[in-house]
Amino acid sequence: MKRVEDPTHTSPRPLPEAEPRKGLRVLAGLARTRNPLTALALMREYVGQAFEIPAPRFRPAVFIGPDANRQILITDRERLSWRNESDPVVKLLRRGVLIVDGEEHDRYRQIMDPTLQRRNVNPHIPDFWRYTDQVADAWADDSTQDMLVEMRKLALLILMGASFHVDFAPHLARLWQPILHLIEYISPGLWIVWPDAPTPARHRNAIAAMDEYLYAIIRQRRAELDASGAAPDPSDLLGALIAAPGMTDDLIRDQLLTMLIAGHDTSTALLAWVFYLLGTHPATLAQVQQEVDAVIGAADAPPTADQLNELHLLDQVIKETLRLYPPIHIGNRRAVEDMTICGYHVPEGKRVMYSIYLSHRDKEYWNEPDSFCPARFERGKEEKVPAFTYVPFGGGPRTCIGATFAQVEARAVLARLLQRFDFTLLNSDKIHPHMGATLEPRPGVLMRVRRRQ
Repeated sequence: MKRVEDPTHTSPRPLPEAEPRKGLRVLAGLARTRNPLTALALMREYVGQAFEIPAPRFRPAVFIGPDANRQILITDRERLSWRNESDPVVKLLRRGVLIVDGEEHDRYRQIMDPTLQRRNVNPHIPDFWRYTDQVADAWADDSTQDMLVEMRKLALLILMGASFHVDFAPHLARLWQPILHLIEYISPGLWIVWPDAPTPARHRNAIAAMDEYLYAIIRQRRAELDASGAAPDPSDLLGALIAAPGMTDDLIRDQLLTMLIAGHDTSTALLAWVFYLLGTHPATLAQVQQEVDAVIGAADAPPTADQLNELHLLDQVIKETLRLYPPIHIGNRRAVEDMTICGYHVPEGKRVMYSIYLSHRDKEYWNEPDSFCPARFERGKEEKVPAFTYVPFGGGPRTCIGATFAQVEARAVLARLLQRFDFTLLNSDKIHPHMGATLEPRPGVLMRVRRRQ
């Protein structure tokens, strides 16, 4: 049954577009930077907090700010669907928890949520520490490392090892390129204006390679659980999916691939951006290192959860990084019926986007929004902004399922690396945000790493 709008409300307005002269400026900015973020920022400046993108065959409604975020994420969430059948992410993840709605989503989330709650994540801190050493031990002293690449290696090892209880190291080299191809497949591209475009061979081959691997580990874990008769470990996501009634191998594959792609790619981007920001703010880098030294010291033993929670400045840096460069930089929905968002008419079937990146940098709500200022998240002195202005993990019932995992992981990984190494950024003038599946620092974050004495 369709919901009827309150007749006492003012009639909804049509979504505005940029007038021709300003539209040309938007196109000029896009041509100059080749970055869609530039076009979105100029549309926000010229048109306002709600607008329609007038691209050929791609005319989404875009909203910015806390009121729209709250309505999309909370109050009217049931009138919006996550699933756009023509999007590559749906073709890739099939029935993954990220792109299904209603009871189906709730069921998968009920199975997966417990393994990712803090009580089951904190015991993995020694694993986060160990995997960090596994990657960093390969760094020669006084060498140059691309932190975008290195953090991807680490994020993959951690996600597979801690969440799936699978040693991914023997498969990392073989599946590295297929994983990059899958990320490319679901990133903005030709499909936006040509949804029926044939899938390139490299993407088909990548899907086949990942499917072969994922179905193999599902069969192996299912056999192990059947043989032992024991319940899976509380932190074993793969085991929980296998133990749940009615979860076929196909459905389990969909959840694993969803977590593999979404989980590791967001952590990769976050960690790489932290290194970029610390590299461009060496005084803050020194202060964070001093905090790590004071709280954890030089011991090789992993820290406790309480020690990680004492790294207040590091936590502020992580939160400020998520504000400036949120890995999930834009939310994507589809209106399942005619509706009104912030006073604007949105017809049934319309693609609806809310820009997390621009909400996090909106000068109406943030002081010096483009500046790196970790102090704005100092405990007890947080910068006052309306609820739903800061939404790096979304909000409401569909808040990012891996939010706790990602935050504990980030603190543990960064603490260990800052404890072991000094870092110097080498290419700060060339790094720019790239709108892929996540918001990445391209062409990479090149850092000289020196072992600390």
